[in-house]
Amino acid sequence: MLRIISTVIGSVILLCLSLTANAELEAVDIYSQKQLSQLVRNNLYLQRVKADDCQLVQDIEARAEVLKEPLYQFLWGEMLNTGTCVNTDLKRGMTLVTDSAKQGLAEAMYRLARYHDQGELVIQNKDKAIKYALPAAYSGYIPAQMLLVKLFIEDIGSPVDYETGYRLLHNNTYDSQDTKHQAEHLLQQLAKKMPVSAVKRAERGY
Repeated sequence: MLRIISTVIGSVILLCLSLTANAELEAVDIYSQKQLSQLVRNNLYLQRVKADDCQLVQDIEARAEVLKEPLYQFLWGEMLNTGTCVNTDLKRGMTLVTDSAKQGLAEAMYRLARYHDQGELVIQNKDKAIKYALPAAYSGYIPAQMLLVKLFIEDIGSPVDYETGYRLLHNNTYDSQDTKHQAEHLLQQLAKKMPVSAVKRAERGY
């Protein structure tokens, strides 16, 4: 009798623990577009997925693979690229990041530009880095604008585009003094490769 009672009590405790765990799992909501965009812009998206104990993996996968939402394609692709909460699958991961970039997500275009600039996960190809960085820079994304100018300083790309790269970065706004100083340093270097008239025109914004 005591053994039966002990077994029943043990089962009740396990059930309670299971219900508590399920309640905790349900407490984590899928990220809103605004929330995920902020996480991506601050480069905190993978840390957040891990901090949530990988509870949203299936939801993230569904939004990427079924709904084909570009932010979630990017997130899911990067999770596969880095093995965050899932097994690494570089082929699928890069395909998803590329699909996200094709839908116009600046962060995805920038990530692909960085991969090709640094030769990370792909064979280094700085011309491809320019290809991805330029449209991302046009969207106003500062990291992409800074990468674009850096590539121009390295004599990658066409000098015809120098003025555009200078104009985009010079006329942006900065919420960080460090980023602003980095941009100013890059612009000073690029200006040395440009006619004075082109620099002045770019600084005027047209």
